[in-house]
Formats: sequence, structure tokens, C-alpha cells
Amino acid sequence: MNNKNKILDTAMRTVRIETETIEALQASINDDFCASVEIIFNTSGRLVLSGIGKSALVAQKIVATLNSTGTPSIFMHAADAIHGDLGMIRPEDIVMCISKSGETAEIKVLIPLLKNIGNKLIGMVSNTNSYLAKQADYILHTPVSKEADPNNLAPTASTTAQMVMGDAIATSLLALRGFSPEDFAQFHPGGALGKQLYLRVYDLYPQNEKPSVKPDDNVKNIIVEMTSKRLGVAVVEDEERKVAGIITDGDLRRMLEQGKQIEEVNAKDIMTLAPKVIEKNAMAVNALQLMRTNSITQLVVVDEQGIYEGIIHLHDLIREGLI
Repeated sequence: MNNKNKILDTAMRTVRIETETIEALQASINDDFCASVEIIFNTSGRLVLSGIGKSALVAQKIVATLNSTGTPSIFMHAADAIHGDLGMIRPEDIVMCISKSGETAEIKVLIPLLKNIGNKLIGMVSNTNSYLAKQADYILHTPVSKEADPNNLAPTASTTAQMVMGDAIATSLLALRGFSPEDFAQFHPGGALGKQLYLRVYDLYPQNEKPSVKPDDNVKNIIVEMTSKRLGVAVVEDEERKVAGIITDGDLRRMLEQGKQIEEVNAKDIMTLAPKVIEKNAMAVNALQLMRTNSITQLVVVDEQGIYEGIIHLHDLIREGLI
């Protein structure tokens, strides 16, 4: 067998085994699963996740997912717990230990200590006859018939099952909490998704210049205003500071192509009427959508009364990671 075929066969075998493992996991969404989710949801404390080796890494990922979706959680390494970290656990906390075998030495030492504190214990385990399964108040069964690696040794299918079970818990808690996109943004303010949900036009346009001319301004004034404000446009304001029109470099080129006498041309003669505008309180993502729909790179910003406020540019949205 050549290398390419060996790679393809091994990869497809891995995908097949892990898919079968996930499908088998559906039978574990049972009464113990529901009870586990409910005690986590109802606790006044936190969910403390613990494990060893690859299971510890899975526990850390689950902690990150839970915290980002509104369930306070912390990670405690099972080996460190018996050397001082056990002090981070409060009596009202729920503890979840993750272990494929349920017989790991560190877990077997940790469990009696947890029992002394009085914490409810959830065991995420593949072996339901194990020490962890027998000592746990609730069992999250992650059955694994075999690992995906050719030697049936490396944690692959087992960690996949643990990750999926963790996601099932997190999404169930999310549903119980009625967790909304706005809540998600609160916990992800620095990410692109968070910015889509909270960033508004008024957060962006004030940093730009405000190019403005009057309807009777001549071409020289228009060019000076456009070049000095470096946005490639000039907004024509009427006497009430409302937007009468907009002049772009394209409007200037068309004027020259038509052979008009520059000395005789004013702003009102070449401006584009009814330019695309957006209110300053609008979401920034809406500004992006409006630019995309109209194939333009900037929008005129106005207030609730239609008073000209400034310009928001595509570059502002790129800088914030919305694109």
C-alpha cells in the first residue's frame, strides 16, 4: 500500500470510528444526564471539573465553553488537588471528574476527599463498573468500544465522546438559562461575534474627519475639503445642517468629462442627491450590510433628526474585525 492510500484509509477509519462513538453517545442522554444538568443549573456554587492527562485537557475545554455561555466553572487538575488545590472547592460547588477508565490513581485518591467535603459528584466515565462510576452521584456514560488509532491506545474516540458530552451539557444549560446572542456578546466583547452584537456606528465615526461644504461652494473649496479630510467625499449640508447631497471624486471626474467651466460650477450642481445614510445609533454590522448591498465604501452618519454627524468608512469596520 502506498503512502497516499495508507493515509486515506487511516483517516477514513478514524472518522468512521469517532462517528460511531458519537452516535452511541445518544443512549447516554438519559435521566442521569438530565439530573446532572439540573443540579448544575440550580447550584449557587460553581462547576469544578477535574481529570488527568487528555481528560484534563477536555475538562479545560468544557470549562471554557461553560464560562462563555453563563455557567461559572473552574478547572482543578486531579494531581494538584491532593497537593493543595483542593482548597479552591467550596461546599456548594458541584464536582465533575472525567476519566475513561474511572480507575486512575489520582481520581481514586481525590474522590474520598470530595466526599468528606460533601460535594455532589458527577462522573463522566466510559467504564460503568469503575470506582468513579460507583462513587459518583450521577453518571455521564461515554461508551467507547475502541479508540481510533490503529493500536487502540491513544485517546481519540474517548476524548471525542467526552467533548461531545461536555457540549451537550453546555448547550442544555444555555437553553435553561435562556442565553441570548446579547448575553453571548457580553462574555465575548473582544471577538468579532461580540462586536457584531454590541458595536454601534457612534463607536466608530467620531474618529474620522467630517468633510462638509455648502450648496454654493465652488469647486476649489470642494477639492480642498475632500483632500484635507482624506475621505474622498464631501457632504453638502443645507442651512439646517441636514444632508442635501454628497460629492465624491467620481462626481468631480464626471464634471470634468462633461467639459463644464469649473469657475461656473457649485456644489449643488454636481452633488449626488439622496446619498446612503445611517443613523449613529445603528449597529455597525448594519452599516456593513448597507455598504455591501450598495457596493459603496462609506456612509453618511446622521442623528435621529437627520442632522449630519460624520462619515463611517469601510476601513473602520475592517479595523474592528467585522470583515
